[in-house]
Formats: sequence, C-alpha cells, structure tokens
Amino acid sequence: MSQFTRRDFLISTATVAAASALGGTAFAAAPGNLRYTPEKGAKLRVLRWKRFVQGDEDTWIANTKKFTQLTGVDVRIDNESWEDVRPKAAVAANVGSGPDIIIGWFDDPHQYPDKLVDLTDLAGYLGNKYGGWYDVCKKYGTRDGKWIGLPLGVIGNALVYRESHIKAAGFDSIPKDTAGFLKLCQALKAKGTPPGFALGKAVGDGNNWAHWLLWSHGGKLVDDKGNVVVNSPETVASLEYAKELYQTFVPGTLSWLDPSNNKAFLDGQVSLTANGISVYYSAKNSPDPKLQEMAKDIQHARFPIGPVGKPTELMQFTQSMLFKYSKYPNAAKAYLQFMMESDQYNPWMKAAIGYVSQPLKAYESNPVWTEDPKHTPYRDGASIMLDNGYSGPLGLASAAAMADYIVLDMVAEAASGAKTPKEAAARAASRAERYYKV
Repeated sequence: MSQFTRRDFLISTATVAAASALGGTAFAAAPGNLRYTPEKGAKLRVLRWKRFVQGDEDTWIANTKKFTQLTGVDVRIDNESWEDVRPKAAVAANVGSGPDIIIGWFDDPHQYPDKLVDLTDLAGYLGNKYGGWYDVCKKYGTRDGKWIGLPLGVIGNALVYRESHIKAAGFDSIPKDTAGFLKLCQALKAKGTPPGFALGKAVGDGNNWAHWLLWSHGGKLVDDKGNVVVNSPETVASLEYAKELYQTFVPGTLSWLDPSNNKAFLDGQVSLTANGISVYYSAKNSPDPKLQEMAKDIQHARFPIGPVGKPTELMQFTQSMLFKYSKYPNAAKAYLQFMMESDQYNPWMKAAIGYVSQPLKAYESNPVWTEDPKHTPYRDGASIMLDNGYSGPLGLASAAAMADYIVLDMVAEAASGAKTPKEAAARAASRAERYYKV
C-alpha cells in the first residue's frame, strides 16, 4: 500500500502558488486526481456517532491529524450517541448552522436535500477509482441524479451467539429458517441462556432486526409506488411470530438502546442477539480472562430466511453530509476525499476489525475479512442488505418514517402484548400515512 506524503498533495507549482495566495494547501490524492483547495483559514467541525470499537475512533483521529498536517486545516471532532445524531443533524439543517460535516444514518440526507452540498464530483471520482459503489449506496446517497450524501459504509448486523450454548440447547448451528429459529430461541430459554433483541429506540440494533422480521414474512411498510401497505395479513403474521419470539427474551428488551445488548451479552445475560462485530471485538480485546474465553465461543451468522423465501436484512447505513452553511466547503470536500482514500480507509476498516464494511467494491479485498473467519459474515453488508424504504422510493417520507420508529414501535407493541398484532399494524399504517401522502 502506498503512503501519502505532503508532495502528493502539491499538484503543480502554479496551483500551489495559487493555493498559497488563498492561504491553504491544495489537496489531491495523487497527480491527476480530483483536487480541492481549502479556503483561507479553513477550520472544520465534524460530528459523528460515538464508537463501539476503539480501533475505529483511534484510527479516525489519527487519519484526521494526518489530514491537518498535510493541509493545515484544523478539524474538530464531536462524538454523539447514536440516538442523538439524527435530531442534531435535523436541527442544524433547519437553523442553518452547526457542524460542517455530520456523519448520520440511513436516508437522513433525503429529509433536507436542499440544505446539503452536491457531492457528485467527489462520489464519481471515488466510484471510478475504487471499483464502483454498491447499488444500495447509490440509492442512499443520491437524489434526482445528484449525490447528497457520501456513503461511509455499513455497520454490519448479524446474529451474535455463544456456540457452546447453542449446542447445549440441541442445535449445531443457527437454523436457516424462521420456524427453526423460534425453536432454537425456545430451547435457549429453557436452558436458562435466553436470547434478547432490542425493542427500545435503538437506531441500529432495534430497527435492523424489526425490519428483518417484517420483511421476512412478506410484510412491508409501503409498496413500490410508496403506497402504505403495512396493514396486511403478512404483517400480522410477522407480528404473531414476534409475540412468540418475545416470550423467549430476557426481561427488559423493551427499553434496550443500541449499547444495551452489547452489555447484556458480555454480562452473560443473553447467549444470542443481533449486533455488529463490536461484541466480539470487546470480548477479544478485553483484559478480563473470562471475556477473552467468551470471545473464543462467540460466532456470527446471517439471519434466517422467512416465509418470503429470500434474505431480507436491514443493516445500519452511515453516510457523511456536508451542509451548505459551511464556510469551508472545499476544505470539507478535501477532508471527505482524504478519509475515503485507500491509505486512510483500509487501515481504519482493519483497525475496527470490519465494524464498518465498505461502500466501495475495491475494499472487499481488505485482509480484515479473511484474517479471522469470524469477521467474514460482516463483509457483504452492502451487497445483501435492503434499504429501509423497501420496497418504495427513498425520500422525505422514508427518512421521516424511519426517524419516527414506526416499524420498530409496531413490533414492540405487538410482541409485548401492548396491542394485538392487528391493532399494531393498523396503528403503524395510520402513522405512516402522515408521511406517505398520496
């Protein structure tokens, strides 16, 4: 892998002279590539979600410092809880001030596309250089033919389980179908090693598994044209299944946020959940010998196939948004470009043991995916996942419905018995129709 030097960023004598006159250093990954000249006195503020894997944060900060050394642009990084990123981004868009770059969730850019800088030139450059964007990344990042967000990657979601507990329950592996999966969960509860899945306002873990459950039975919030169709027999069937599954859960899942199942698993409260690779990372890198031993027992698997007969997985999608109120859009583009180039992106992904999987196809070859077979199930997130607006178009309605937790709340209400499956489906439809106006 080549290493960047300051010379790589100086594209020609004339351009450097011009950049110096502006007070900044011209940015380029290599001669002949896309280049941005940071504005005079440029300073950036970046808001991103708090890390669950230390290697992610450490390498992100190190890469940012390298960018500052090469360009002279100071970058301040703010970290917010997963649940707080979305509302803070919405406030920034509405009031017209805040961080220059916000790294947010799913289709959030589609809530305020007119507030964001067009990143088509940068996305086109990266796609051409690194094997192209996965289709789901194009769908999330673009609107009306323009890139309004720059996909950072997919925080993979998979079943995380204790292999010894699965075997003690009478199973050699995770069943491939939902009927078998329910029997496994029932057996785990009977053994005193229950499963647990987030049903609180968990941006990633709750939304991901709830959408899988709905889609696996053939239900969906909207059809291809954006008509609300969630109040259907297929949805009711998924919620009946959710009721049975919930009976096997450890108590407390109705209030679980994104960190909750990590803690429950590492504390030994559950032996099966849905999560990123962060649980394994934490156990493997813990100084506690008990957790190190647990890491040897941890395995990962894809979600089972439901009656619909095909994979129906949602995973946490994260992308960068550059706001038009930024005083330094060139510096911000230079930063985004730098962080997505292979000399930064590959080490960052590897340091986080694949916690975020690639949005660009060339990065599939990163050795992180093969150096430990427990990493491999997370590699193909972007190539297998559905988008959260499935099967309708992404846009203001899908983003707002996701931000309002309509599907997750529906599953929680039905699973817990707060509403019957039919009542929960009808309420979800009523809520969705506020956003999907025909």
